[in-house]
Amino acid sequence: MSGLRRVLVANRGEIAVRIVRACHAAGVEAVAVHSDADEGARWVRMADHVQHIGRSAAQKSYLDAEVLLKAAKEAEADSVHPGYGFLSENADFARGVRDAGLAFIGPPPEAIELMGDKATARRTAQSAGVPVVPGSGPCTDQAQAERAAADLGYPLLVKASAGGGGRGIRPVRDAAELREVLPAAQAEAQSAFGDSTVYLERAIPQARHVEVQVLADDHGNVRHLLERDCSVQRRRQKLIEEAPAPQLSDDARRAIAEAAVRLAEHVGYRNAGTVEFLVDADENFYFIEMNTRIQVEHPITEAITGIDLVAEQLRIGGGAPLSFDQDSVRARGAAVELRINAEDPQRGFAPTPGVVTEFELPGGPGIRFDTWIGPGDRVSPFYDSLIAKLVCWGADREQAHDRARQALREFRAEGIATTAGLHERLLAEPDLRRGPVHTTWLEHLLEE
Repeated sequence: MSGLRRVLVANRGEIAVRIVRACHAAGVEAVAVHSDADEGARWVRMADHVQHIGRSAAQKSYLDAEVLLKAAKEAEADSVHPGYGFLSENADFARGVRDAGLAFIGPPPEAIELMGDKATARRTAQSAGVPVVPGSGPCTDQAQAERAAADLGYPLLVKASAGGGGRGIRPVRDAAELREVLPAAQAEAQSAFGDSTVYLERAIPQARHVEVQVLADDHGNVRHLLERDCSVQRRRQKLIEEAPAPQLSDDARRAIAEAAVRLAEHVGYRNAGTVEFLVDADENFYFIEMNTRIQVEHPITEAITGIDLVAEQLRIGGGAPLSFDQDSVRARGAAVELRINAEDPQRGFAPTPGVVTEFELPGGPGIRFDTWIGPGDRVSPFYDSLIAKLVCWGADREQAHDRARQALREFRAEGIATTAGLHERLLAEPDLRRGPVHTTWLEHLLEE
């Protein structure tokens, strides 16, 4: 089906498990990689071939492009799937894979570069006729930022041009706060992304975060797979996602999806990507960024469309066309995803690495549980704290939420603290039960 023979999975954790399974379903061999800390992990045990790539620190293993390319060569892989995080949105890595004669199961490096710099992405979206939040061009010094802020008006967000995933963003309420925040924002951008350039963007009060999943192949097909609402966030990190976005008019859904496809076509996009928007109370929508990879929350799109996104990624990577047309994409029911992290909400969401002594999974109709964890596995302090994703489908939103609450009651993890209890409390909140919330709702709730 895919035209591929052997895929190196350049990632770890639940997404590595997910990709290995998709490879096997497509009749493709999977090569797992692992650091010292991940020896014997679930995705390693599942794979057809295994490559050790270095020490536990990510910089010495999963973020070392040279080591990953060497592993692909030694394993005689014909392609590389980067998953999400790590090097998934690194244009140099994608180019290195391509230059090595391998298929990169993701977008072309040129598209990654174009969308990776947020200020450039804004200008690109504007040129494609996609509305953007009023903002500035790149700001490299205080005077430039203050002039731009005076033109835009407050409140504003200071954003790292090379940022992504909710990182590198700081709110400012006035000129005095801008003078205080800008140097710290530039230092953070340099440290996190290797680029101190920032830009300013007008803050949209009580906005929803709505994103559109797109897929594009090498045969001129660009399709959207409806939208997701990702407004339940803490420090701009998503905790709960829903599909389709609740209480959004059909006109707004159609316009947002068409804008996402228009942008993907404009930049010559290939493979899976997500175009993200802010939506205000009047359903005006504004482009904020494009994530050039598979998303953590992709399972809820799979749940409502019946389309296997990773299988489609493999098809595209192997040169095949998409297996569906736009008219066949229809929402069936509703789905919600809860990100379960090894964090303690009672201690400021501090990570809780350690050995998992017990791990009981929920079940029943409409329940999917993506994880790499089992009893005896160790949650490492070296990597992201995400350990599982609980995905619940229902005939409607109410049933999906009811199933999620029941699944959380069945779930049990011992040896580490998790955010599962927080999810139980959030799903019981009247605001969330009634319908969509805005992106600062959870922050306000936690403060209260």
